[in-house]
Amino acid sequence: MFATRLMRTGDIRMIEVPVPVPGPGEVLVRVLAAGICGTDRHLFLGEFPCTPPVTLGHEFTGTVTARGDGTDPGLLGRTVTCDPNIACGRCPPCLEGRVNLCTALQAVGVHRDGGFAEFAVFPAHRALVLPDGLDPRHGAFCEPLACCLHGIDIGSPKPGERVIILGGGVIGLLTLQLARAAGAETLLVTRQASKRDLALSLGATAAAATPQAALEIWPGGAELVMECAGVPETVAAAPRLARRGGRAVLLGVLPAGTTVAIEPLDLLLREVALHSAFLNPFTQARAMALIGAGRVKVDALISRCIPLAELPDAVRAPARPGEVKVLVLPGGHHDAGSAAAPG
Repeated sequence: MFATRLMRTGDIRMIEVPVPVPGPGEVLVRVLAAGICGTDRHLFLGEFPCTPPVTLGHEFTGTVTARGDGTDPGLLGRTVTCDPNIACGRCPPCLEGRVNLCTALQAVGVHRDGGFAEFAVFPAHRALVLPDGLDPRHGAFCEPLACCLHGIDIGSPKPGERVIILGGGVIGLLTLQLARAAGAETLLVTRQASKRDLALSLGATAAAATPQAALEIWPGGAELVMECAGVPETVAAAPRLARRGGRAVLLGVLPAGTTVAIEPLDLLLREVALHSAFLNPFTQARAMALIGAGRVKVDALISRCIPLAELPDAVRAPARPGEVKVLVLPGGHHDAGSAAAPG
């Protein structure tokens, strides 16, 4: 089969490798759709830890074609999404239920081979069966939405509150929809006009090009600020946009070693709570249910679909202007506007 592997920092290529064989407790899936995440670009650039050589891809769906010993035979032939984060279940954070903070955490597509391939193997207990009729391309959004759900759980927006979302990428646009579903007013900040228009079409109360422009719309700031861009400027702006007694949650990923200037006295005097949200502990099934029920719209977030052969170039290059989510369809190229599931 063909797989796109990160050989070392700065070296990503599609190569031919043997089809993996599922071991005890594992399933083999034929990958139908996989999303390119900003983290994949961080991995390529050496800005986030991983263990190359490794097949990238941690947001994917596929059809189970084989299973190892000790797995449910009912999984065969089912279309599943992969919850990629594998906790040990024994360390202190795991025993406290904080599995995303596991000291031995392993992730499919980061530390072990993932979904940027024609086939992928992963533990069967990380496979969630998609609802009947759900487009596998939409199922590839379950992992990023699950991460947004964890951030929203921490931020806990309430009906009538104001929420500022910094960043118009897939994380920002998914977080926007979750904040709306919680009954909050929402203001999304992004420099790209096309993404501001998309945010408004998804129900944002308002949109602004800069944090300063957001304060002109909501002079007092917001009860909750969700940082979803992962750039120093928006991280620094997040607590400043929170109203007195408000809270800010950092969801975006910055390169390792990046530092940002934040004024502790400002946080203290205004009693602004600064939080962070990492990964998707126990939220993947909820994400799948929201997408399956149509309560979170993802089709409008698909910018383009590409075949596996184009994936290395897509990871090497920065996202195109206005681009939200690029999906890889290892089985062939399908137009992003088509409702047909990949075959």
